[in-house]
Amino acid sequence: MKNPEAQQDVSVSQRIRMMFYVMKPSETSFQTLEEVPDYVRKATPFFISLMLLELVVSWIRKGKPPGGLDDALTSMSAGIVSRLPRLFCRSIELTSYVYIWENYRLISLPWDSPWTWYLTFLGVDFGYYWFHRMAHEVNIMWAGHQTHHSSEGYNLSTALRQSVLQIYTSWIFYSPLALFIPPSVYAVHLQFNLLYQFWIHTEVIENLGPLELILNTPSHHRVHHGRNRYCIDKNFAGTLIIWDRIFGTFEAENEKVVYGLTHPINTFEPFKVQFHHLVNIWTTFWAMPGFFNKFSVIFKGPGWGPGKPRLGLIEEIPEVEGKEVPFTSSASQLLKIYVLVQFTLILAFYEETFADKSVLSQVSLLLRVCFIILTLTSIGFLLDQRPKAAVLETFRCLVFLVLCRAGHLKPCISSWSFAFEIFFSICIAFWGVRSVKQLVSDPWR
Repeated sequence: MKNPEAQQDVSVSQRIRMMFYVMKPSETSFQTLEEVPDYVRKATPFFISLMLLELVVSWIRKGKPPGGLDDALTSMSAGIVSRLPRLFCRSIELTSYVYIWENYRLISLPWDSPWTWYLTFLGVDFGYYWFHRMAHEVNIMWAGHQTHHSSEGYNLSTALRQSVLQIYTSWIFYSPLALFIPPSVYAVHLQFNLLYQFWIHTEVIENLGPLELILNTPSHHRVHHGRNRYCIDKNFAGTLIIWDRIFGTFEAENEKVVYGLTHPINTFEPFKVQFHHLVNIWTTFWAMPGFFNKFSVIFKGPGWGPGKPRLGLIEEIPEVEGKEVPFTSSASQLLKIYVLVQFTLILAFYEETFADKSVLSQVSLLLRVCFIILTLTSIGFLLDQRPKAAVLETFRCLVFLVLCRAGHLKPCISSWSFAFEIFFSICIAFWGVRSVKQLVSDPWR
C-alpha cells in the first residue's frame, strides 16, 4: 500500500463513492501493490460523518438514538484493535496473496483491463461469501467472527466491530485468485468489499425495492445479524446477495429481528469481546472425551455436541420474543461523558499514529499501541463498572504523562501539551483518591 505521504490522489468524490462501491476501473487500477491507496483509513472521516447522520435521522424518525453510547464505543474499540497489527506489518491477506502470485501463478491477467477489474469484483465477493459462511459453520473460525455479532444493537457503529483474529483464516478463501489476478487489483477490491458493508449496518434504511434482488442491503443484513431462529446462518453476502440465493442461504426479513449472539456476553471489555469464544473452545476441548469429539469441537459448528448434526440443532437456539432489552452500562451519565472524551482523544492518537508510522521508531510504535490497548481496556472496565476500574484508570493516566514526557506521545497540536498534562494530572488525582477509598473499604475485592 502507499505511504501516507503519497496518498493524496483520492478525491472527495471518490471517497464518498468508494463507500458504496461506485468506482470506475479507470480510477482504481494500479500497476503495483505499493500504488494502491489505503482506502479504509481514508474512509474514517466518512465513518464518523455517516454515524452522525444516522443519529440525526434516527432522532427525527424515532425520537431516539440508533443505539447506546456504550455499545457504540465498544464497537469502535474493536475496530481500532483489529487494525493495530497493520502498524507493524502488511496484512496476511496481502502477504499470502503476494507469495502465491510470485511463486505459483498460472497466468497474469492485465492489471489495467476493465475485464480484470470486474472479474476481481466477482471473485473477491464470491470468496467473501464462502469465508463468511465457513466463519459461521466452523467453530474455530467463529471464535474470530463472533466479535462482529456480539453487539445487541444494529447501527453503523456495529460495522466497525471487527475481529483481530479472522484475517488469519479469511486469506485462504481469496488465495485461488492469486493464480491469475494481480495483487494490486485484488487489494483494491478487498478494501471496497469491506467498505461497502459499512452502510448496510443500519435500521434507518428499510427497503431498496428491486435492488434487494441483487445487492446485499440493510434489510438482508439485518437478518444476518439476528438471533431469531429464522435468522441463524442466513445471508452471508458481502456485496451481492445472489450468492445466498444460488447456494440456498437466503432469508428475507419478516418478523422483528433481535440482534446479537444467541447467548449474549454482557460486557464492554474489549479482550472479552475479542477472545471469549476462543476461551470457551479451549475449555470445551479439554473437557470433551475422545479424539474425534475434540476434533469436532474445533472444526464443526458452534452449536455442535456429541450426537448432534454438524451445525447443531436449531431447536436449541433460545427463542426470542421481540421484547429483549440490550445489555447497557450502569455507569452514570457523567462517567459516560468522561469515557467519551477519553475515547475521542485516543481516536485522535490512533489516527495520528497511522499517519506518522513511517517516521516513528519501532519503540514509539509499540508503546503507542500498548497505550491504545490500555486505554480501550480501561474504558471497558469503566463501562462494566469493574471493581478495579479506578486503579486501572489511575495507572493509565500516569502512563500517559510518562509517555508524553519521554516524547513517545504528543497532542496533534503541540501548544496543547501543557493543557493535556494538567487534564491528565487532575484525572490521576481523582481516580487515585477513588482507588485508595476502594482499597481501604474493601482491600480483597
